[in-house]
Amino acid sequence: MDGRRVTIAAIAREAGVSVPTVSRVLNGRTDVSPQTRERVEELLSQHGYRRRASRQRPGRAALIDLVFNDLDSPWAVELIRGVEDVTHASGVGTVVSAVHRRTTSTRQWLQNLRARASDGVIFVTSDVTGPVHTELQRLSIPVVVVDPAGGAVADVPTIGATNWAGGRSATEHLVSLGHRRIGLISGPKELLCSRARLDGYRAALDAAGVAVDERLVVQGDFLHESGYAGCSTLLDLPDPPTAIFASSDTMALGAYEAARRRGMRVPDDLSVVGFDDLPESRWSSPPLTTVRQPLVEMGALAARTALRMARGEAIEMPRVELATELVVRDSTAALA
Repeated sequence: MDGRRVTIAAIAREAGVSVPTVSRVLNGRTDVSPQTRERVEELLSQHGYRRRASRQRPGRAALIDLVFNDLDSPWAVELIRGVEDVTHASGVGTVVSAVHRRTTSTRQWLQNLRARASDGVIFVTSDVTGPVHTELQRLSIPVVVVDPAGGAVADVPTIGATNWAGGRSATEHLVSLGHRRIGLISGPKELLCSRARLDGYRAALDAAGVAVDERLVVQGDFLHESGYAGCSTLLDLPDPPTAIFASSDTMALGAYEAARRRGMRVPDDLSVVGFDDLPESRWSSPPLTTVRQPLVEMGALAARTALRMARGEAIEMPRVELATELVVRDSTAALA
C-alpha cells in the first residue's frame, strides 16, 4: 500500500479489525486492547499512513448527508426534521439527497460526496452494500441506516421502530371492536418494516383465533394511489372487509377516498387504521386512528449516532428500535 493512498479501511483489513477500531486508535481512545492498539499502530507506521486534515475547516461547517431513495412521502419530512434538530444544534450542515434507486444517481451522489467531504451519511430505507459500502469505508465516512431494507451490515448501526408490535396493536384494536373481516394494505414487500407490520397483523389474528384470509391482504407502496387501489380491490370482494389496516397514513387516506367514492362513511361503514401518525392524520375527516411511529426521534437518534461516530466514539447498541404506540381517534368504531 502506498502511504499517499492508504486508507483506514485498508489498515483495518490487514490488521483483521473493524474500521471503527482503527479510528479509535487514531483518536487516542482507551477502549482498545493493548495488543490490538500495538498491531494497528505498527501498520500505520509501516505504511506511512497520513491522517487526513479535519473536514471541519475554519470557516466551513461540518456536513452530514441524509440520503433517501425517493422524496415522495410526507414521512420523509418528519425524518428530516429530526436530523435537522440535532445537526443545527451542533453547528453541522445537512445535505438532503434522493438517489431514486438508479445506479447513475448513486454514482453521481458518490462523486458529490467526495467533493464536499461529509463527516457522516444517514441512509433511509436502504441497504448499504457493494460499491457504496466499499467506497464509504475507503473514505472513512461513518454510516447509519434508518429503516434498513434488508439485513444489517457489520459496523453499520441501524435505527428503526417496533413495526411488528405496531402491526399487531393496530389489528388487535380492530379485533377488540368486533371486526373479523380485516383487510391489510401492506407496504413494499422488499422492506423489513413492511414485512414486520404484516407479521404483526397475522399474529394478532392468530391470537384472536381468526384465520388469515389471503384475499384480504393486498400490496401497496405507502403512497395515496396504492391505498386507493388497495381499498377498491378489497371492497370489490364478494365478502368485503368491515375494517382496513393500512401500513401507512398516506395509504389510509387513499382508502378514505375509495370508500367516499362508493358512498361509504368512515367509520360507520368501514373502520380504517393507519401507520406513522403524520401531522395530517390529526386533521383528516374523520381524524385517523393510527400507530405512531416516532419519525422525528428516529431522525434525531440517527444524527446523534452519525456525529458520535464521526468523533471516533464507540456505538454500544448497533441496532435500536424505538417504540410505536396506538393512537385512537375517530376512524374506527365497533362493528354494528
